[in-house]
Amino acid sequence: MNKTVYPFGGKADHSDPRQKDKTVTGGKGRNLAEMASIGLPVPPGFTITTEECLRYLEQGGDFTPELRDAVREALAHIETTVGKTLGDASDPLLVSVRSGAAISMPGMMDTVLNLGLNDETVQGLAATSGDARFAWDSYRRFIQMYSDVVLGLDHGLFEEALEIAKEDKGFFEDTEMSSEDWQALVDEFKTIVSREQDAPFPQDPHEQLWGAIRAVFDSWETERARTYRRLNDIPHDMGTAVNVQAMVFGNMGDTSATGVAFTRDPSTGERAYYGEYLINAQGEDVVAGIRTPRYLTKAAREAAGAEPASMEEAMPEAYGELARVFDLLEKHYRDMQDIEFTVERGQLWMLQTRTGKRTAKAALKIAVEMEGEGLIERNEAVARIDPMALDQLLHPTLDPAAKRDVVAKGLPASPGAASGKIALDADTAERWAHGGDDVILVRVETSPEDIHGMHAARGILTARGGMTSHAAVVARGMGRPCVSGAAGVRIDNAARTLEIGGRGFAEGDVVTLDGGTGEVMAGEVARIEPELVGDFATVMEWADASRRMRVRANAETPEDCRTARGFGAEGIGLCRTEHMFFDASRIAAVREMILAEDEAGRRAALEKLLPEQRSDFEAIFEVMAGLPVTIRLLDPPLHEFLPQKEADYDEVARATGHSVDRLKRRASELHEFNPMLGHRGCRLGITFPEIYEMQARAIFEAACAVKQGSGDAPLPEVMIPLAATRREVAILKALVDRVAKDVFEEQGCKLDYLVGTMIELPRAALAAGDIAEDAAFFSFGTNDLTQTALGVSRDDAAKFLGEYVDRGIYARDPFVSIDVDGVGELVRIGVERGRATRGDIKLGICGEHGGDPASIGFCEEVGLDYVSASPYRVPIARLAAAQAAIAQND
Repeated sequence: MNKTVYPFGGKADHSDPRQKDKTVTGGKGRNLAEMASIGLPVPPGFTITTEECLRYLEQGGDFTPELRDAVREALAHIETTVGKTLGDASDPLLVSVRSGAAISMPGMMDTVLNLGLNDETVQGLAATSGDARFAWDSYRRFIQMYSDVVLGLDHGLFEEALEIAKEDKGFFEDTEMSSEDWQALVDEFKTIVSREQDAPFPQDPHEQLWGAIRAVFDSWETERARTYRRLNDIPHDMGTAVNVQAMVFGNMGDTSATGVAFTRDPSTGERAYYGEYLINAQGEDVVAGIRTPRYLTKAAREAAGAEPASMEEAMPEAYGELARVFDLLEKHYRDMQDIEFTVERGQLWMLQTRTGKRTAKAALKIAVEMEGEGLIERNEAVARIDPMALDQLLHPTLDPAAKRDVVAKGLPASPGAASGKIALDADTAERWAHGGDDVILVRVETSPEDIHGMHAARGILTARGGMTSHAAVVARGMGRPCVSGAAGVRIDNAARTLEIGGRGFAEGDVVTLDGGTGEVMAGEVARIEPELVGDFATVMEWADASRRMRVRANAETPEDCRTARGFGAEGIGLCRTEHMFFDASRIAAVREMILAEDEAGRRAALEKLLPEQRSDFEAIFEVMAGLPVTIRLLDPPLHEFLPQKEADYDEVARATGHSVDRLKRRASELHEFNPMLGHRGCRLGITFPEIYEMQARAIFEAACAVKQGSGDAPLPEVMIPLAATRREVAILKALVDRVAKDVFEEQGCKLDYLVGTMIELPRAALAAGDIAEDAAFFSFGTNDLTQTALGVSRDDAAKFLGEYVDRGIYARDPFVSIDVDGVGELVRIGVERGRATRGDIKLGICGEHGGDPASIGFCEEVGLDYVSASPYRVPIARLAAAQAAIAQND
């Protein structure tokens, strides 16, 4: 049988390959064993596998006898290695209990430190350490953390008691509290526990241990953890490992410390040690922002103009050993590392290493520099970068020439800039964002419970916390600008007001953050477009060399086309002509055409639209000269263009000379019970061929005008929407060909063009072999193909799809990432049958999935020729297509 528990450190055997599989022992457990195996100072411990977590959850929260036996044996390994016993009143072993999922979820799951303390062992810890203050401080921390994490009590009760105790003494810092002060607070904490749960605080260390293990397993299913997984596309069925490890103490006086560090700057990618530490503290003090940490290096301290000594200056020997470890770990893992460490009375201990989360800018720089250093190959550099992270670089930043009303300055915790309305809690931020507002979430400090508001916000501002606080780490991972530790922020949650740098603000007022400088500004500040040069351009060049599929854009305005081409689009994969019809100057003519009762009336209205359509296409062809442009003929049901208000009917009546009553009667005749499945797409072209004739004429006249003007001919690709049969395509292809022939003869112009169809119905995918007889290209419209295949309306799905994803019915929202087993199978069938008929058929995808990296991977697998994405996702698609090609070739 596979082992359920794996010891690490000391004389533990680390040879079992399962211990190196992060899906079994989690990222933390795997890396602790890995660090121990290469000789780094790791406190001994053991890892309970993710499989046991899933078994525990499936069995309703019960531990198996086999697990209890394995934990007992692994605990003996720790006790033998350190020479201490859990629960020994004279010289107690204390342990930490931490989560450790396969994919890092910082701050989302639970941790318990100093486990093993009780009314007796605290006396033994005081005696063996020679420091009663340290012992009682550790005990109060343990009660506070255990009561929150395991017993489920409100942590605010303990925070309030601590603040009152400090105020009574006139203290500001926790470090000012004496051993007697901490002992009195321990008594107060135990009273709170007894009152709140009607039972005393547990004194049995073994009971404490199993309570903590249970809490870590349970934390996999907390709402904040599920939200984080949903936002970051982490499967819900992975479970978390549990790591139990001998405690080492950073709060044993001025020769002890704790810290968080990165081997390179996670914001910029600069090759410089980056991090923070605190003397006489435990790790939670750094990441929770309870105390303001100090800089790791002298250079960082001097650059910030800070006075407190850096670790390099205050603890030169421990810092030198840490620097050696940094270099060893980066070479070993061949990537930038995020490290947690403790110094106990001068001795360095490594508590964690993992691949560090970084901004997109840093990811590009690190990849390019590591390739230059020979640490990684070029394809690996391309494969390492999260395509979606590029979104951070593809949007405007603050205009350096714009006036800035700076009201406060904090730490530049996550780069980028954002303006928005102040929201003082996560729920408000989410509600306002869903209402269409740009929001800045402002908190004293964030916690894992704020994850939904952080995701909804454009930027995050906190009054407390450092560069490695929860807000900073999560914001960098999300690509949100963040300013942390802004000391001038004072929040009055009851009044829903705040002060920033002495200035008064109310919730809802607009502020701007610059996450690159740490500045907080009143009002909105102008922004500028990014310049995609340097490391970005280098990686894009490498990606383009590695990818097979072409990348186009979905665009229907010259501005969007220019943006797309600037981002490297190799054509337009979807130009939606209906968007042009909604223009205020045209909608009357469109309505006139729709409401006309005969062909003559429709043609009269279409004559008014022809020059407008021709102008639209001409502008697009000029921008995209020399590249293919796929134009979808009119697709939506006609009801979308109909008058909604009485004034609209009056306007159409004046334009057509018909009475309002007659127009309303005609609108009633056109009414459909389910327009999405009704008279739309090619069905319009079949029944009202004059509509498609006008559009085809506009396309070819515009193309000829551009060719004759610049000589750089576009390649129009006329796309027939919503076809289900070969006959529909054949009829409308003949119509397009006839119009093209007429225009070419009239203009004395000849150019290449293609006629194809959008595959967006299951029948079309199944009949692809027949349809390919007449269609020169297929563009898979996966938005509608998903709706029609699943029988789900995209507009209504949000009401229940989140729960479907949470319960594993779909791995991801099928409108975000293609449903490979269902919709994907239809695409696969369409590809195979289309190519069997027409070997040179051009195949692409133009739904929103064309900008989703996972869906792009599927497109590479089935052999599509191109993907088409929104303009700002073109670089994302270029990188994802390269990664898909690299993966296919491995």
